[in-house]
Amino acid sequence: MIPISNTRKNIARAKAIEAENRKRLLRLNPELNDHGGIYFLTREEDGFKYAYIGQSKESAGILTRLCQHLVGYSQHIDLSLKKHKLYSEKNPTGWKVGCKNFPDSKLDEMEQYYIKLYASKGYQLRNVSLGGQGEGRNMINDTKPARGYRDGVAQGRKSMARDISSIIDKHLTVQLKSEKLHNKVSQRAFEKFKGLLEEGR
Repeated sequence: MIPISNTRKNIARAKAIEAENRKRLLRLNPELNDHGGIYFLTREEDGFKYAYIGQSKESAGILTRLCQHLVGYSQHIDLSLKKHKLYSEKNPTGWKVGCKNFPDSKLDEMEQYYIKLYASKGYQLRNVSLGGQGEGRNMINDTKPARGYRDGVAQGRKSMARDISSIIDKHLTVQLKSEKLHNKVSQRAFEKFKGLLEEGR
């Protein structure tokens, strides 16, 4: 059982972290608030534009939801915020934050609207779905299972085949030795080798 004093310390620490994150977010954008609405996370790097569109109900508040993203680990955007941080002069590729307030009854509609709008403007979306909290919402980024050892081996094999295929195409001629031209085992081995190279094309 966790001692009560430790629980209080953990709660106090969590509240202190949230308070500091609120200050950071408000320094970045003083218009952020704790009403319901749609929030926008955008960043640019090497000519690519990225966006995440989210919603927060009036009972939770946009600023509170953004603070949850900053300490969360469950969503792609949470991890991206940890990796790229918030925008600043010293961190120009960090995430910028904006919001628009709407009543709860309009959140699904407006989230879907802004996801489509940002996609049409060339942003690569970090959203998993086309928005909305109801059942049957359409997915835009498949939630893929974790890649395991076999997936890594398969990807490594494909990469190696692509590299070898490229080197052969540019610099080499590959053929059977003259004494093996009519050897069925050698012919099968050569066909197998060509098949491996095809994986990289």
